[in-house]
Amino acid sequence: MRGATLGPIENSQHPGVGYGTAASEAALDELVANGCTWVSLTPFGRQWSLESAEIVLSFEAPVADNRAAVLRVMAQAHARGLKVFLIPHLWVELGGWRGEIAPAGPEGWRRWFASYTRFVLHWAQVAEEGRAEMFSIGVEMKSSSGTRGEWFSVIDAVRRRYHGLLTYSANWGEEDAVLFWDRLDVVGIQAFYPLTDQSDATLEMLRVGARQRARDVGAWAHRVGRPILFTEYGYTARRDPALRPWEWPDGMTQVRVDAEAQAIAYRALLEAFVREPWFVGAFVWRYYANPMDASQEADWGFSPRLRAAETVMRQVYDPALRWGGDAAQDPFGWHWAP
Repeated sequence: MRGATLGPIENSQHPGVGYGTAASEAALDELVANGCTWVSLTPFGRQWSLESAEIVLSFEAPVADNRAAVLRVMAQAHARGLKVFLIPHLWVELGGWRGEIAPAGPEGWRRWFASYTRFVLHWAQVAEEGRAEMFSIGVEMKSSSGTRGEWFSVIDAVRRRYHGLLTYSANWGEEDAVLFWDRLDVVGIQAFYPLTDQSDATLEMLRVGARQRARDVGAWAHRVGRPILFTEYGYTARRDPALRPWEWPDGMTQVRVDAEAQAIAYRALLEAFVREPWFVGAFVWRYYANPMDASQEADWGFSPRLRAAETVMRQVYDPALRWGGDAAQDPFGWHWAP
């Protein structure tokens, strides 16, 4: 899976350029030119706060409009030979990381899981109708993925609605605690790994950190007998993006744009993982459904478009470069092609 995430246009003031439009067709053409064989799509739902128990399906536009737009962009992707990974996300309106969602008490969790099941089944039905090849049941739900048995019921419900590959998108370091990998087809990791503990690290220094990450993940993959997928990976185009990748510079002053630092972080991470037979693919975070719109993130943001990181990605995604996981049969004996 040589993949990229194609994000929606997250502003209702930009009509006519999101999923399923001529703009997204142009974006998909760019992904194909960069060697992508898969595209990830990210519809959002929202909840008010980390303590809320109610998830609203509408986001920026009415849910029916978003649904139709996602089905259109899925058809656009398939027309270009791309396979589709649908990965619904949650947005917390008052801020905070979704991995810290914590509704109050057993009744709060019961209500939250009922609401979340409605949300995820809505998008599982869209995945089924649009013939998406893979679906994620959740993203970075660290506060419940290792402790709440309700996830088994969520997976069973999704399996009844959707018949492609299933994964879960665990935050890096969360994967060891997740309860339900045996119910899914592949382990998904949000791979925003720190690769160094030093400022201004060189490529060789980042390579050392990336190889250690690959050794640790590979040992764990063999223990659990599951192939590994990066459901997201990427680094911002700023100084030291692989030092503390979780730090978002919105509140910082004098943020220095550094496209080369982004590129060497890409190279170190990908080189360490793509040769491994247990590693089946990666989705870069992220491109946008209107390639001509630069307003979706700051100059130091994640997008590799027209930067040195895109050149690195194109080199590694070249079909002439064989990845360790390109065999039809994975090393654990699963024939898992959709």
